Amino acid sequence: MRHLLNTLYITNEESYLSLDGENVVVKVKNTEIGRVTLHNLESIVCMNYMGTSPALMGKCAEYNIMLSFLSPTGKFLAKVTGPAYGNILLRKEQYRIADQETRSIHFVKNMMVGKLFNSRSVINRAIRDHGMRLDEKKLSDISSDILEQLDEIRNADNIDSIRGFEGKAAQDYFSVMNDLILQQKDTFQFQGRSRRPPLDEINAMLSFAYSLLGNMCCGALETVGLDPYAGFMHTDRPGRFSLALDLMEELRPILADRFVLSLINKKVVNAKGFMKKENGAVIMNDETRKTFLSSWQSRKQETVTHPYLKEKIEWGLVPYVQALLLARVIRGDLEEYPPFMWK
Repeated sequence: MRHLLNTLYITNEESYLSLDGENVVVKVKNTEIGRVTLHNLESIVCMNYMGTSPALMGKCAEYNIMLSFLSPTGKFLAKVTGPAYGNILLRKEQYRIADQETRSIHFVKNMMVGKLFNSRSVINRAIRDHGMRLDEKKLSDISSDILEQLDEIRNADNIDSIRGFEGKAAQDYFSVMNDLILQQKDTFQFQGRSRRPPLDEINAMLSFAYSLLGNMCCGALETVGLDPYAGFMHTDRPGRFSLALDLMEELRPILADRFVLSLINKKVVNAKGFMKKENGAVIMNDETRKTFLSSWQSRKQETVTHPYLKEKIEWGLVPYVQALLLARVIRGDLEEYPPFMWK
């Protein structure tokens, strides 16, 4: 369990929540592992299998404490709210911002600055850790090119321009993805991003990781009362959670791309774990998919110091903290959205 910004996060899959007076009690196998006073909470986010007691759900509804349920992988399942919970005010303000480019551009800028900053961090970390095995000049030049696009985004006056600068930076970033593969280079080759369908093993893993991260971001936005389908940069489209796509942009390089590279470089996966279909699509077999998901869950439990909160949190909680910060900016509690910038 983790208490951050008046939100209680339950990350242990075997936890059960119950009510004791004015306290929420967290138990694992009938052993109490913690309790938090309800008066100190605005919401509870549960990523567990065991559930919560009806008494706690009723008390949360009475006190307007939003209780959200997600799968352990972060997929949103359901939520319990009281009749007076103020989601409608938050969402109406979100829709107003989404419809006004002069307002939404500030969110888009910060999110894209976060993405490009993190893209450079992935490259710069590789230079620092493995400089003797890499073409340091090539990677440094690409890092500098991305920095130029980052500065252009900061000075941009419309969202279309930001999309263009971000697209150029993404092209530069993926141009050196193959250089970051240090092991199994004879079987894992990245020739460029291919999506529908993924045409090689690396793209298959990237697409799967982005799907998992997207579900986490969608669930995170639901838990704070935002509409994951009404985005600021990604345009509205039926069935597409545009705001979740906006939120995940800054996290792609550090949560998804680095994870895929680590699976290859640590030889957790190998080329035998993939199949090629008649249409050219490359997919993981069942065993490799299970290995991928198990490793993903383990990575989510690793800790990182949040650059804004200055607290150590699990990687798996990063999308939820960012969604909470985003909601606070939209409400007017914070002046500017602070992207997650990893060093």
